[in-house]
Amino acid sequence: MPTTTSDEEANKVESPDVRSLARRSLSSVREAVDPRLSPADRPADATLDEGYLRQLHDHRHSEKHIASGEKEKTDEEYEDSSNEIIYVDFEEGDPRDPANFTYARKWAITVTASFFSIITASSSGAYALGFPSMDRDLDATRFQATVGLSTYTLGFAVLPLVTTSFSEEFGRQPLYVVSAIGCLLMHLMAALAQNIQTVIVARFLAGAFGSTSSAMVGGSIADIWAPHERGLPMSIFAVMVLSGPGIGCIAAGWIEQNPHLEWRWIQWLHVIWLGVLIVAMPVFMKETRSAVLLTRLAKKLRKETGHPHYRAHVEDERASLRTLIYISCTRPIYLLFTEPVVASFSLWVGFAWGILYVLIESIGPAFQRIHHFNTGQTGTVFVAMIVGCFAGEAIQLYQEKLYAKYYPTKGPEARLFSSMLAALLFPAGMFIYAWTTFPSVPWIGMVMGIFVIMMSLFIIYLAVFTYLADCYGIFASSALAGQSLSRNIMGTIFPLFTQQLYDRLTYHWGTSLFGLIAAVMIPIPFVLYWKGSTIRAHSRFASQVIHK
Repeated sequence: MPTTTSDEEANKVESPDVRSLARRSLSSVREAVDPRLSPADRPADATLDEGYLRQLHDHRHSEKHIASGEKEKTDEEYEDSSNEIIYVDFEEGDPRDPANFTYARKWAITVTASFFSIITASSSGAYALGFPSMDRDLDATRFQATVGLSTYTLGFAVLPLVTTSFSEEFGRQPLYVVSAIGCLLMHLMAALAQNIQTVIVARFLAGAFGSTSSAMVGGSIADIWAPHERGLPMSIFAVMVLSGPGIGCIAAGWIEQNPHLEWRWIQWLHVIWLGVLIVAMPVFMKETRSAVLLTRLAKKLRKETGHPHYRAHVEDERASLRTLIYISCTRPIYLLFTEPVVASFSLWVGFAWGILYVLIESIGPAFQRIHHFNTGQTGTVFVAMIVGCFAGEAIQLYQEKLYAKYYPTKGPEARLFSSMLAALLFPAGMFIYAWTTFPSVPWIGMVMGIFVIMMSLFIIYLAVFTYLADCYGIFASSALAGQSLSRNIMGTIFPLFTQQLYDRLTYHWGTSLFGLIAAVMIPIPFVLYWKGSTIRAHSRFASQVIHK
């Protein structure tokens, strides 16, 4: 292992334009890298400032790039030169470190990123309320319209496998801006569409661009908030994500009811919101990925001092184009299938997310057939989803008190008290919804079932984000991208069979079936609370995260 200073020592390096940075040994640098990389994978100094386009050119011509005419290093020579590497890090209290941003800046970043989430979440549900006029205008079947609902979540599932890990290499802010612009253009495409095929394609691409708003915000919050501060920002993010479909459906119900507006204006509404967001992003957001900021500073330091051995630790995994693609594209899936914590929570929240889309698709037909609601009244039913989210937030406030009390002894598992309650309430809410779907039972019974389901879903969703962020730290975005894949695949599949299931089994037995599946999953948070620390101790990723 290379050493340039002792583990206890942190000398300063000075540069005219780069303020002092700590100089550290590999064993004392704070930034972690993917544990699948070995020391031999560390790039040579000469390749650090080489652009990826040049590396891609070399790769396409099957050349082994050897910078500055140097011969390729043998293992022995590599070991000798590695002793010269000097890792740079932020000094304690450095204002450039995202963890030391002012509270005003942290909240500006949190709220702006979460606003992106509420827009994309709103679009996911609001789209379904425009089915009647869209089917008429585009001469489409109801199943074709439903495919547009599913492809939106499919876009959410696929793209984060690349974008979230790339954000850990290139930075969060550029991806936020590009994603918001792309999402706006795709909603514009849907608003102007002249056939259902165009709508389906636009919905998929809107979901792909909008996926950043769901998969990356958790990582951004983990970048700037310490674990003991993270509960409230994560709660606000979760409120926006899960109340978004309700807010969108309320507005969309009355827009669809107006013959002068209908489905196209549901899309135009989201175009307007995204335009506001794009204007706000450069004002309120800054780069939050500390490894990216250190890389920029190290690159500037190499240029100004002429010393090629200064580097940020994350550059050990990003200087090679082949290594970058390998790390960025495989880490979320690797975590999903090899980390028991990620796998179990992903299965649970994936099923819960599927139930959310079951509600979005079934509430309209159920209330119209059973209680003869019109489109506007049906949209208003979604208020129950919003109220459920706020009730879940009230429970989370108490959860934060429990977290502060038990974190010293339980660690990240102190995040799981409320999720254990939600595990019991979630199937209970489905059984309430199932057995109040009779004309003889007042409509408020179904609304109460929706309320309990959404309150539980909110707690589950938030527990997944806060617990995985605490467990995986710097790898949080990749862990959350893994669960996002599971969650949105379920959101893609469930709408495609919801109406067929209810037509065959009725609302009573169809929803009861979902409730029984939820009951089988009750042990998941209890097992993680009991054995979570032992499981994390054997994780190659989670074991690198220091909880403090």
